Amino acid sequence: MPPRSKAKSAAIIAVANQKGGVAKTTTVASLGAAFAEMGKRVLLVDLDAQASLTFSLGADPDEVELSINDVLTGGHALKDVIVSCDDGVDLVPSAIEVAGTEAALLGRPAREYVLQQALDDVRADYDLILLDCSPSLGVLTLNALTAANGLIIPMSAEMLSHRGVGQLLDTVRDVTKFLNKKLVILGALPTLYDGRSNHAREVVADVGERYGIPVLMPPIPKTVRFAEAPAVGRSILRTARSSKGAMAYREVAAAILKTL
Repeated sequence: MPPRSKAKSAAIIAVANQKGGVAKTTTVASLGAAFAEMGKRVLLVDLDAQASLTFSLGADPDEVELSINDVLTGGHALKDVIVSCDDGVDLVPSAIEVAGTEAALLGRPAREYVLQQALDDVRADYDLILLDCSPSLGVLTLNALTAANGLIIPMSAEMLSHRGVGQLLDTVRDVTKFLNKKLVILGALPTLYDGRSNHAREVVADVGERYGIPVLMPPIPKTVRFAEAPAVGRSILRTARSSKGAMAYREVAAAILKTL
């Protein structure tokens, strides 16, 4: 592995789509591992009460001592919550208590900036920080979009997922107008892609033109390897290094780095 570099200030990338089942968590874990392979210092933040990212990287959400909830509502420093994972990345875990985080933040002044303030304390320690957003457009997702420099929108290559992109982009426009003028859409990332399907190819071809946003390539292929990886607490880049899915995420990660 090449020596790890250290940036003065990390790029913060939100990975969001209010529609579930689009491989959002898989994308965060896989891109994080790919960036780590490239020698980058990477922090992943699990903002979803389902804690799928936490579980996927080998941490038990029921046993973590502190979670992102303790940072956002309990006054704990983010650096005290970070755990190291076998994929070469650091993780801010989630837990079931995050289900109540949004309600706790609703009464806070400047509630959209709470995550940004927490990340400021560790931003100099990393090259990239990836935010795994919950499948909603609630307060936690707004916090992620407010804190981020870039946004990746995973979308399965089928029409219902395609339609959800428009709603997210409406929210992004409001965020860039009122909360975070620096937020840039890095692109939509087609996932669960079956290149044999005319429908899948048509959806990928249409999304960039319809919404006027970049489309990250190559598409991430649909493969059982992605389902197998979380069972052993690793990303596909560790469990199936030479698989088409792992190679695709490496290519996407390299393309993203060129834009940052």
